[in-house]
Parts: sequence; structure tokens; C-alpha cells
Amino acid sequence: MNLKKRLKNLPKFKVIGKVLAVNGSIVEAKLPRVHIGDFCVINNSQGAEVVGFKNGKTLLMSYDDLSGVTIGTKVEAKLSGLKIPVGKNLLGAVIDPFGNVLNGKSFVPTDFVPLKPSPVNPLERERIKEPLDVGIRVVNSLLTLGKGQRVGIFAGAGVGKSTLLGMISRFTDADVNVIALIGERGREVKEFIEDNLGKEGMEKSVVVVATSDMPPLAKVRAAYTACAISEYFSSKGKNVLLLVDSLTRFAMAQREIGLSVGEPPTSKGYTPSVFSSLAKLIERAGNFSHGGSITGIFTVLVEGDEIATDPIADASVGLLDGHIVLSREMANRRLFPAIDILQSISRLTPYLVDENVQKLQSVIFRLESTYRENRELIQLGIYKKGTSPLVDLAIYGHEKLESFIKQDMKERINLGDSFQELSNLVELIQKEGEKYGCRESLL
Repeated sequence: MNLKKRLKNLPKFKVIGKVLAVNGSIVEAKLPRVHIGDFCVINNSQGAEVVGFKNGKTLLMSYDDLSGVTIGTKVEAKLSGLKIPVGKNLLGAVIDPFGNVLNGKSFVPTDFVPLKPSPVNPLERERIKEPLDVGIRVVNSLLTLGKGQRVGIFAGAGVGKSTLLGMISRFTDADVNVIALIGERGREVKEFIEDNLGKEGMEKSVVVVATSDMPPLAKVRAAYTACAISEYFSSKGKNVLLLVDSLTRFAMAQREIGLSVGEPPTSKGYTPSVFSSLAKLIERAGNFSHGGSITGIFTVLVEGDEIATDPIADASVGLLDGHIVLSREMANRRLFPAIDILQSISRLTPYLVDENVQKLQSVIFRLESTYRENRELIQLGIYKKGTSPLVDLAIYGHEKLESFIKQDMKERINLGDSFQELSNLVELIQKEGEKYGCRESLL
């Protein structure tokens, strides 16, 4: 055997160190030759990640409870932890942030993919030109999305976010769904899988779970694991729908990590690394030259229902290709999906629909805007019918629009039917407009 083969067959050296101190969730260790993001094992069982360095010491944050760790406990670097097990038979599985199956599904990995690959060359991205059918009438017709688009669902608590996510996951015309449930209550995970996702949605889905009681590092890893799995299926030419619920809890977990390693807090305590992490996560979705795509839908929990005052919501708006805002006022009236069309936008709609559809959309947006401007006068009874033909028509159009928006959670309406129903709605409004003498002004 020649020297080259003998060297190749030698066992690889191990990088081993020891615990020097534990400060809250941070473990200080003497551990040479490691890098930020490296996966390590403490005491032969507890997973941890390198999150920083200070005064010659390595700072680690554990994925597990630190019970049993003491000064001098062994720490070993494990490069294998940087990859996620994948395979076609992963569909139907519920997994933890490390790829371990939680629902008993038989899964034998056929490949391993990096948790955080190098960023995609922007010139290897394809332009988004193909509309995505999400099966929801108001989104398909007025907020048309494209394959590979990145969209946010902005909502406060209790306005139908989970129900809308379930509808999107079941109805969307995608080959594979990858769903990351980050920071959810334990009971809500099963409720979402059984009630909102259902058997139909689960058959083509992979669900990555990091519940609220898990360490912040596990929540962050869950989001990256979902992205890595999405990239695997996308590389096979599949159109993937990536749902991350929620981007806010991902940011909160990243904030906790940043504060633990000494990063300075900025707006509402969020550290600088939070905002750079948001961009890195969102940019992993897109339309790619190899034929596959990842359409990213990210939920954002809005504090006080005000986007402008919430730093994560405000930052996300600038990173995404569109946003869908859910209205508490509509939800209180049990009008679901509670989508506020004037607050919502899909920036790619002009590239996805023809000029005729854009004209139909403009009619609806203009009338609804007119109604909102005069809503207080109308509700207080100050406005008198006949004062303005356009306002009269806006009142009529608003009532019809609410019926148009309302959709049962089990009802799927495809893209073609959505556009046809939009055309029928505008035609109905225009006929009514002839009575008020404002048909031409609508066009």
C-alpha cells in the first residue's frame, strides 16, 4: 500500500476541549480549531453550536438542557452536525431541527445537504414570470403571486393566520410543502397538522418543529433546516412551497443568542445580527436556473397590529416581494380570510397578469379606497346617498367585495376561476355604475 492510501485510511483527528464556565445559556470552553457555526457535543450527549469567541475562549450555546455539565466536562467538535439528512421518502414526516423523525414515519436518508450553503449567485436566479395558484380567490385575483416569490403574512394574534396557512399549504399548486413551525405551543403543532394541514396536505409535506420550550438555537436551526430541505427538493426540479411560521419568533431567538454573546441591543432590544439573519433566510427562496423554485411565505407577528412600529415587521417589508396583511376588524366580523387588500401588495403582479386583469384589479382597489376614505361619514349617517355617484358605487362595491373575499376553509378556487369571478364582479359593479353615471370614470 502506497503512502497516499495509508494516509487516507488513517483515522481523522478529533478536536476536543473542556468546559471552563457556564453563564446562563452560554458555555465557555477551551476548544481549538473551531469556527462560528460549528456543531459540538458536550458530555458526549448534549448538542451545542459555536456562537462566538471571547478572551481566547470559545462560546457555545447548547441545543439541550445543561443539567450535568460542570467545569472540565469534555467538549468535542463534530463537523457532521452541519448537514441535514434528506431523501424523497422524507415527505409526510414531522421532524425536529436535526432531521430526527417525530411522527414514526419510516425514513432512510439518501443524501445529506449543508445547513447553511453559500449564497446563490444572483445571475443564477430566473425572473419570476409564472403565476402560482394558491387556491384562495382574493389572493389569486387581486394579489397574484408567482413561483419563487417571497411573501409575508402580517397578522396580530387571533386573526386567522394559522387557518390561512393551512389553506395555502393544502391548496397551493406546488410539488412539495416544507413547513417550519417555530416557537409554537406544543399542543398547537398537532392541531395544525391534523386540523389545518390535514391528510391531503401532509402527503406532500415535510414539517420541521421547534416548540416554544426549546432553546433559541434550536428555533433558529429549525428555520435553516426547512430551507435546506427546500433547496434539496428544488435542486431536483421541484416547485417547493416553504412556509415559515413565524419569522418573528426566529428573530426573537436570534436576538436571545446575540444578547447572550454580548451584541449591543438596538430597536426594542434586537441585535444587529437579527436583521442580517432575516435577509439570509429570506434570500434562500427564489426561482432558480436549474428548473426548480422555492416560494417563501413567512408569517410575521405584528405587535399592536401596527407594522411601522414593529422593527421585525418593518424590516421584513423591505426584504420581501410582497405582503398580505390580515385585518382584526374583518376577523372580528368573522370575515375570513381576513385579508385587507389595500394594506396588502404583491410587487410581482404586473409581471404575472395581463393588462386586462390589471384594469379589473384597479377598479376594485379604487372603489375600496373611495369607500375607506368616506367610511366614517357613511357609518355615522352623515353621508347622504346621491351626493357623489362614485361614493354611492363604492358603497355598493364594498358589499360585493366582502362577499368576494369570503371563502370557506375547505373550498379551493383555482387561478382561472378566480380571474373569472373577478371579471364577473367588476362587470356587476359597472352595470350598477351605469345607474349612477360613473361607468366610464371606473375605466
